[in-house]
This record gives sequence, structure tokens and C-alpha cells, in this order.
Amino acid sequence: MEPVVTETRVRYAETDQMRVAYHANYLVWCEMGRTDFIRTHIRSYAEVEREGVVLAVADASIRFHAAARYDDLVRIETTLTEVHSRMLAFEYLILRAADGARLATARTTLIAIGPDHKPRTIPTELREQLARVKA
Repeated sequence: MEPVVTETRVRYAETDQMRVAYHANYLVWCEMGRTDFIRTHIRSYAEVEREGVVLAVADASIRFHAAARYDDLVRIETTLTEVHSRMLAFEYLILRAADGARLATARTTLIAIGPDHKPRTIPTELREQLARVKA
């Protein structure tokens, strides 16, 4: 399965005084990639939430390889790597679009929770849809 590609430009507000993207923004870019992945293959994440499933980040890890700088066009390649009854895992490759330089690799693990904020099983239909698009 090909990754879903999302692009964004590094905004000035996302940088420090040296115009380097602040590290926490990479998690925001991962979220952008993840929601685009779900929208591309399933339906909008807002619709999934209206159906009673919220995906909460339980774990996130990022390995930084090079700096993104102000006005760089950043490419986020998102892949779904695991689907379980209550958990999903995504991997991300974050590149500078202009030269393909690897900026970061990341992984997030998400747990399904219900309206009561307790872990819940991902509905069968949604889990089967996700399993079909898993890498």
C-alpha cells in the first residue's frame, strides 16, 4: 500500500529564532498525515468521531534526522502499520519536498476510546476497513 502524502509549508510561527521548525510541530504534522490517511481511505475523522470512536494517542516517538526551516515545503508520508481490536499504529516519513532530505521518522500508537473516555473496541466495520488498507 502506498503511503498517503500530505504537504505543508513551515510557517514562521512554527520556528525558533534560527528559523528552524520547533520539534513539537512534527507531532502536529503527524496528526495532519494521520487524519488525511483516514479521510483518504475511510471517511473524515470527524465522521468517525460522530460514530462514537475517538482515537487517542497513547504513544509517540520521533527520530530527527535534519532540520526543517522556515518556508520549507514539508512532505509527510503516512502508513498504517498495525490494526488491532482497540489499537492502531501509524508510521511517518517526513521529508523536505525540494530535495527529498529525510527530516524525521515517527510512529504513533492510538487507542480507541468511547464517549466515557474508556478504552473500547474499534467497531468491526471500521476495523475491517482499516485492515484492508494496512501496509
